[in-house]
Formats: sequence, structure tokens, C-alpha cells
Amino acid sequence: MRFTISGKNIEVTDGLRSAVTDKLGKLERYFTPETEIIVTMSVEKERQKIEVTIPVKGNIIRSEQVSNDMYVSIDLVEEVIERQLRKYKNKIVEKHQDGGNFRQEFIEKEVEDEEEIKIIRTKHFGIKPMYPEDACVQMELLGHNFFVFRNAETDEVCVVYKRKGNTYGLIEPEC
Repeated sequence: MRFTISGKNIEVTDGLRSAVTDKLGKLERYFTPETEIIVTMSVEKERQKIEVTIPVKGNIIRSEQVSNDMYVSIDLVEEVIERQLRKYKNKIVEKHQDGGNFRQEFIEKEVEDEEEIKIIRTKHFGIKPMYPEDACVQMELLGHNFFVFRNAETDEVCVVYKRKGNTYGLIEPEC
């Protein structure tokens, strides 16, 4: 596997580089040798964050973990990626797709069905045209973390969501 390791507001020391390659190197049993793993480490105040992105045939496996210790973040991110890989493998096997960057032994190995996705509730509601700022206010009034609305400017269905640090995000469809 090929690692691309970079840092924002942090110097990537040999110790950190070694910890990343050792911990994420365990994933080599899943991937072919030419698989690229992109790792970005950053520090903001007391937050030690690591982002790992692995492009695989038509999809991206990605995890972002934050803690007060970069080594803890590295451990957490590896666990999350392994869990995602098991779920993704089930999807590949069920749809009889080509494994792409995955080793054949990983694809063929029997897997325990860890967590089946079950939709337990469906809601229907009218979508009113409004501006994103108004949608944020409505979301706050309802006490939700996200809100679906029709953008009054573009007439597209969009989503506003609450982010860390009392900020908001807007998801718009690509045209």
C-alpha cells in the first residue's frame, strides 16, 4: 500500500509516520499493494484529528477521528475503517461486483452479517420554499440536527445541518 501522509498545524514526525504505517498497515490484508491511502493529520487547540481516505473502484472509504492524543486518534480511525470494510465487502458480494482494489481472499472469505441496515420509520412532509438561513431557524425551532427544504432561490431540494462549533452546513444537489 502507498501512504500519502501530510499534516496541518502539525509536523509529521517519524514517530507519527511510523504509528500510521504500522496501524493502518494492518489493512494490507484487505487491499492490493497498489492501493493508495491518504492520511491528513491536523491540530486545532486541544483537538488531534486524523482523516484517512482510501479510494476504491467508484467509491471512497473515509474516516475522520478526533481526540486529545494523535496516537489515540490513529487507533480509532483504524477500527472504524475495518468496520466500514466489512460492510462494503458485504455490498460487493451481494451485488456480485468486481472487488477492484481488494484482495481476492478478503472478498471470498465468509463474513458475519454484522449490522443489517433497517429503516424503521418513514416520514412524509410538505417541502416549503425558503432561504437557507430561514431553514436553519426552522431547524433550531424543531430541535433537529438537519432540515430538508426547497431553496427559494434555486427551486432545488436542499438540506441544512448543524456542524460542530455552532455553525451550519448546506447540502445542494449537483446539476
